Amino acid sequence: MNAPAVKSRLPAVLHTPDGSRRVDYRAVVGIAWPLFVQFGVQAFLNVVDTWFVGRLGSAPIAGMNAVNFSSFTLLLLFGGSGIAVQTIAAQRYGEGRKARAAQASWHGIYSGLIVAPLGVAVALAGPAIFSFFALPPEVVASASDYWLPRMAGAGLVVVYFSLGNFFNGVGRTRVSLMGAVLTFLCNVVLNWLFILELGWGMYGAGLATSISVGAGVLFYAVIFFSRHIRSEYATTRMWRLRPRILGAVYKLGVPIGIHAMFDVGAFAAFQLMVGKLGAVPGAATQIAMILTSLAFLPVAGLNFAAATLVGQSIGAGDKDWADRVGTACIKLALCYMAVWALLFATAGGALSSIFVTASDPNAQAVVELSATLLLIAAGYQLFDALNLGTLGCLRGSGDVVVPTAALLVLAWCIFVPLSHILIFEPGQGWFDFLPAYGLGAKGGWIAALVHITLLGSFLLYRWKSGAWRKLKSA
Repeated sequence: MNAPAVKSRLPAVLHTPDGSRRVDYRAVVGIAWPLFVQFGVQAFLNVVDTWFVGRLGSAPIAGMNAVNFSSFTLLLLFGGSGIAVQTIAAQRYGEGRKARAAQASWHGIYSGLIVAPLGVAVALAGPAIFSFFALPPEVVASASDYWLPRMAGAGLVVVYFSLGNFFNGVGRTRVSLMGAVLTFLCNVVLNWLFILELGWGMYGAGLATSISVGAGVLFYAVIFFSRHIRSEYATTRMWRLRPRILGAVYKLGVPIGIHAMFDVGAFAAFQLMVGKLGAVPGAATQIAMILTSLAFLPVAGLNFAAATLVGQSIGAGDKDWADRVGTACIKLALCYMAVWALLFATAGGALSSIFVTASDPNAQAVVELSATLLLIAAGYQLFDALNLGTLGCLRGSGDVVVPTAALLVLAWCIFVPLSHILIFEPGQGWFDFLPAYGLGAKGGWIAALVHITLLGSFLLYRWKSGAWRKLKSA
């Protein structure tokens, strides 16, 4: 591989007159902003979902609190192969092998077909799953209604990830942004129709989301098979199932999915614990989660941009540049989340009041508790920026096993037990042998502060240690 060819494929590089290189932040933003907005759209979609469900009362919001992260846990576990497509596509693109990038997307699609029947089986088990956690009956009913249509669409979610992450990997992030906007608009219209007009409640909310994901898949498929993309990436000639390629997708995707399962699953357990306390703590936690998602989901867009830039740099044969451009993404994440930390600390009550109705007798209590939870959340925003920013860099390099192992230890040996200890009063929790301090929802958010601080610090250390430099391309 000759030097000029490598230089031409390096992303976000600016050559100065003296021959040195520096990061072109305009180019970084050019790749990152569509992903940033895309995930911001997802965050706003969560806000809209919660607003629509809030018209039904505090109990349905508490039901959404119980089901939201639980459904994400399994969808991200199933969807790890679709997320892995980005890393593989970025590295193949950096190598100049564009058709192989499309091949990775096809094998992510096949993974979605494999997942589809599993999603249906899990969807049908919803009532049994939520009853196991001894939640209030009205919360179980609301959660199960949402769970059925949402999990039945798991296969579509994997296909959606696979096609969207193909475009992310090859740097066509505006395509994935357009897909996200279309999905959002469909969801808003269908939420209005199913929840308010037809009165389908939580079932309507879940169904609206799954149908909207299907609309996003159709949009991506049209672009994927369009004349221009077809001629550049040979998308119609790379469809054949290759066990070796499918194995490569799963080799990277399974740790990614497990990482997401451990991460989001720990927060799902935390939300289920809070949901056991009743409607007010459950609703306040759901509102605080939705508002904090306005901070961390756009940074998840920077996470995906970092994976693309690092992956393309490694594919082009320059790991030093991968280090520099990845670190630039981390700095941008820190700047953005610092703003949200200040906002949560000073305006939590005003933000929370948007999601309640005056007719709800619990409205004032929900808003006051949510404001307190947001004040705690303000304390970990910068560490969450480190968590998301460095995780994208590590994923782009193919370094996924050690971060997953670290998350397993921190999430399930520290965060979940500490949440149980701090949330429940004696005799109130799931495990009577654990100490119990009875701090309620506030205790769970303090545990989250500890967890995210430790995780963000470790991932930054892992990135700066350079251990990822020893890995082969995905």
